[in-house]
This record gives sequence, structure tokens and C-alpha cells, in this order.
Amino acid sequence: MTADEKYMMRAIELAKQGEGLTRPNPPVGAVLVLEDQIIAEGWHKKAGTDHAERDCLKSAIGNLKSAILYVTLEPCSTHGKTPPCTDLILEKGIGRVVVSVTDLNPKHAGRGLDLLKEAGVEVVSGVCEKEGRELIAPFEKFITTGMPYITLKLASTLDGRIADSAGNSKWITGPEARERVQEMRRRADAVMVGAGTVRADNPSLLPRPDGGRKPYRIIIGSTVPEDSAVLTDEAARQTLICDGDLKTALKELAEKYSIMHILCEGGGTLAASLVEANLVDEFAFFIAPKLLGADGLPNFGKTGGLITDVESLEFKSAEMVGEDVLLRAVIRQNDLRAE
Repeated sequence: MTADEKYMMRAIELAKQGEGLTRPNPPVGAVLVLEDQIIAEGWHKKAGTDHAERDCLKSAIGNLKSAILYVTLEPCSTHGKTPPCTDLILEKGIGRVVVSVTDLNPKHAGRGLDLLKEAGVEVVSGVCEKEGRELIAPFEKFITTGMPYITLKLASTLDGRIADSAGNSKWITGPEARERVQEMRRRADAVMVGAGTVRADNPSLLPRPDGGRKPYRIIIGSTVPEDSAVLTDEAARQTLICDGDLKTALKELAEKYSIMHILCEGGGTLAASLVEANLVDEFAFFIAPKLLGADGLPNFGKTGGLITDVESLEFKSAEMVGEDVLLRAVIRQNDLRAE
């Protein structure tokens, strides 16, 4: 790992502290290095507050001509709720700026870097770009398509069951997996389930502890009991009930509430609808070393599929979470349907 990569990975680590708090902005981190030592750090903590660069540089003083600023996303060059970060970088006299990902907004892409170069700043981009793009994947989809990024999380047995024949699902996975789900909720702008899941489990869908996060709760379907937790608890105003065409509903949620990242926690019918509508960006399967049998509820409520219509996935990672396995996957671009 090069020095640039080491400090950029630190900036990415800082940026992750803002996940779930920055909408409609992306999470961004920044690190200032002088003589191979970190002298300042910062990250974007909330929309309307200092951008990562400003949070990092506000305490930096002295001659910074030999300093290097590492930023996970191209510094902004236009006035918004805060002044342009490029102005501050030039004001501080920083000699080198290293960026992971250029601005994804076509109106601004590359403009900030060009301004810095024109002023004599050495600029390097594309460092740890894979990790940088993964960090802002929800923002990228939101800014380029107007749609939210969907992570579909399903906890199931080894034979693909999310509940027993009576509808009981507590607890298929262990405490470590459930804690990981709380972490995923804190990173999301909204947590989504079908109305059937609300009727069966009466979940709160809130992250515990919340870490200052207040994600929306999205319920798909119209038959939600009036005494449900999502309609009566302290976050009831954060509950959004949607019906009708799924893609249209999600697009409207993104436009009206600036929801960039939705964590969908099922159930099987909603999971199948999302997959059939090609709306899932990432799958997170928590697999427990348990067997329930054929009369348990399947993780995908779909029947009649043929091998010629199979949805092929590509595994991105696998890890042990307690006694369970977390598999992350995406839909393979050239699956069997295209052959």
C-alpha cells in the first residue's frame, strides 16, 4: 500500500462516520498530511454543516505549501449552503490535493480539480477509487438516476426460510448478526418492509442505539394496523406508507425526502417484487446454520420460475458474523436470461 492509499483509506474511514446523516449530500472524509504525519482530519457530519474539507482545514495554520490534502470526493467549487471548498484550499495554500472520486454531478464534474490545477496545486485523482465509489454508491445512483439505492437484507436458514410455518421468525440469526443489522440501519436513510411484515412482527425498524440517526420507515402496502409500533412510537412522523407501483413510489420518495439509501428487510413478497422490478442494487444475506423445512416461509415469495429465467448473482464478499454467514452479492450483468 502506498502512502497515498494509506491516507486515502483513513479518509474513507472518517467519511463512514457520516453515513446515514448527510442526505442529500454524500459522506465525505478528509485528511491533511504534512511530512508524513496527519495534522488534521474531518468529515461531513450533516447536510448544512461544514463539508469534510472545511471541517479538516478550519484548525490548520502555518505554511501548508508542502501539505497534502486527501479527500474522498472532489472538492466542491460552487456556492451552496456552505462556501466552495476549493476557495478554502487555495486560501490555506495547500500544495497537493489527492482525490478518490471526481464529482458525479455532470454540471460540476472535474471543475473543482481544474480550478485547483489552474492555481498551481498538484492534483491527483483516482486513488482508492473502488473503495471511494462504494462509499458513495447510494449518492451516485441518486444523483444520476433520481432513484434510491436499495440494499435487500434477508435473514434466512440454510434452506432459505425466513420464518416457520406459523410465521415465527425470532430469532433465525444470532445476536452478532442482529447487531450488524443495527449498524446497517444506522447507515441507511430509510428502512423498508412490506405491510405483511408489520402485521406479523410489529417491528420498530429503528436502529438501536440510533447514534443520532433518524431513518425513515417505509411500509409498502396499505393494510397497516393502527396500533403498529411504526405508527405509534416516538418516530411515528418518520413513517411513510406507500402503495401502488413500486418503482414510481420509490422515485417519489427520493424526490420528496432526498432518500438516497434504503435498507429493505423483507419480507419474501416484497423481496420478490423488488428483484422482478430490477430495483435491488445489493443483496445482504444473513444465513443461519439451521434447517426449517419445506413448509417454512421462503426468502423470496415467488413461484413458477424456470431455469431459463433464473436470476444470477455475483458474490462480492463472505464473512462469519458470530455463528452466521453474511453473503453480499449483486445481480450479474450477463445472467442466464441474456444467454
